[in-house]
This record gives sequence, C-alpha cells and structure tokens, in this order.
Amino acid sequence: MLTGPFLIEREVKVRPSLVVQADRLNQQLDDTIIALITSSQRRNIGSSTQVLIEIDVVEGKQSGLRMDSIVQCENLLTLDQKFVIRTLGTLSDQIMQLVDDGLKSVLEL
Repeated sequence: MLTGPFLIEREVKVRPSLVVQADRLNQQLDDTIIALITSSQRRNIGSSTQVLIEIDVVEGKQSGLRMDSIVQCENLLTLDQKFVIRTLGTLSDQIMQLVDDGLKSVLEL
C-alpha cells in the first residue's frame, strides 16, 4: 500500500501499488519505483502493459487486493520509500512474469 501524492481536499489517500524496483536497490536507496494499481475498469485498455489480477483465483487472493485490479506497468512513479506504508500480499511467479513482460513492453527492452 502506498500513501503519498494523491491529495483530495487536503486528505492523503492510500492506494495499492506494486514495487517493481529490484530488492537489492530497495536496500541501498531511499527511493523506489512503483507501478500503480487500479480497480477502475475504464482504465483497462487491454494493453500488454497491463496485468489483470482477479481476486477469485488463487493468485489473486494472495495479492491482498479487495477487488479485481490492474497493474499499470505504463504508470510508473519513483518516490521515497517512506510512502510505502505496508505490504498487502504477494504476487505469484506467473503474475510477476506478466508484470516483467509488461515493463519490458512499456520500456521497449
């Protein structure tokens, strides 16, 4: 979960996100790179840069998300790790491979 630059009427909103920076760099740096996660289906453009997490399947339940959501590999932020307030869950190796593929696609690697 992430708290930070999402301000609405001077209130801080907490949003789910996925840390995509390498663990070793997270140990060495104050900043981290995240991909935003949304439950808004209107943001689903069906792109290879988006990964759907369905909570009614085993992998989705492990995520800790409360509703079907989309990892937006095209929507990356770099921010101070102090804004990462807790871990909701984990993603399976299969979903993380899709995220890796999405990041490669958006960055043209």
